[in-house]
Amino acid sequence: MATSMADRTAGKSKASQDHLLEIPLGWEEPKFTAEDNPNGVLEESSFATLFPKYREKYLRECWPLVEKALKDYHLKASLDVIEGSMSVTTTRKTWDPFILIKARDMIKLLARSVPYEQAVRVLEDGISAEVIKIGRMVRNQERFVKRRQRLIGPNGSTLKAVELLTKCYIMVQGNTVSAVGPYKGLRDVYKIVIDTMKNVHPVYNIKTLMIKRELMKDEKLKHESWDRFLPQFKSKNLKKRKQPKKIRKKKEYTPFPPTQPESKVDRELATGEYFLKESQKKARAREQKKVKHAEAETKRKEKRNQSFVPPKEPSVTKPKTHPKADTQIDMKALKAKIKKSQKTPFRKPEEVPKPKSTRPERKTKKGVKRKQKP
Repeated sequence: MATSMADRTAGKSKASQDHLLEIPLGWEEPKFTAEDNPNGVLEESSFATLFPKYREKYLRECWPLVEKALKDYHLKASLDVIEGSMSVTTTRKTWDPFILIKARDMIKLLARSVPYEQAVRVLEDGISAEVIKIGRMVRNQERFVKRRQRLIGPNGSTLKAVELLTKCYIMVQGNTVSAVGPYKGLRDVYKIVIDTMKNVHPVYNIKTLMIKRELMKDEKLKHESWDRFLPQFKSKNLKKRKQPKKIRKKKEYTPFPPTQPESKVDRELATGEYFLKESQKKARAREQKKVKHAEAETKRKEKRNQSFVPPKEPSVTKPKTHPKADTQIDMKALKAKIKKSQKTPFRKPEEVPKPKSTRPERKTKKGVKRKQKP
């Protein structure tokens, strides 16, 4: 009697079971060739996508290369410039049923400004593409532009670091982020893009990916949890809560309900108006209106007469200054000061030296100097 797989592995340890489930190093899935499906597909399928006007020139140039790449898989590609659309269609000779999905992704990437060299990689096995829509993730337009620029980084340095770590090509265009690469790398790219738009800086995710890449090299840590090595980042909201302009004071709690407001009948009963006739009520209302009109008329007249009232002129006479109470002169101190000034002699003015003349001195015949005239 044949034993099942569960019976065989029942007596084995957990480590040996894990060893059986492990994928050996260097193992690759066998490629799907035309020999695996010699009959081809039965029905014709097609996908189409639109492209913007500014991509028309580039698509015209690279379209022969697109047709050549899809010809190997027996797919038909068409470019409609009038409608602004691209389409891919299967033929009776198409042997790979999934290649149509990959061709659809390729024309989508071409429409999203991804160059042909990177878009063709989608046709390879193990390579896929993803278009992440980020337009509606942030409501404020200015905030959206800032976070999108944060993903690119200064001179594209952040985007280049993500590309090197994930082995994917990333193109940020408008409201979408297009990525081409292996499935594992696309998963990391998707997480980084979503976290960045949720106000988590891409540096944190880049740091985590770098640590994971180093841990993968160590075979001892293969079956262990890496949580102790990975950094734990906590979001800090430094913004304080906005205080309301008007702070309402809480009323004291009372078990009794509030008093009911007076009704119209209660007010009429209090004033005695309830017992008046209809004609009397109308006469009373007329009198109240006359009083209101008279008050309004007096206010109107006062407002008009204000322009005829002369303004107050400034007074020309100077205000009289009253002498201060403490203006008494100390006579003794004044006499002592005068006597002191009389005792000190006056200084004589210093004699100013006469300036010398610039004329040369003349000599007489006898050799005696002639006196200069004063």
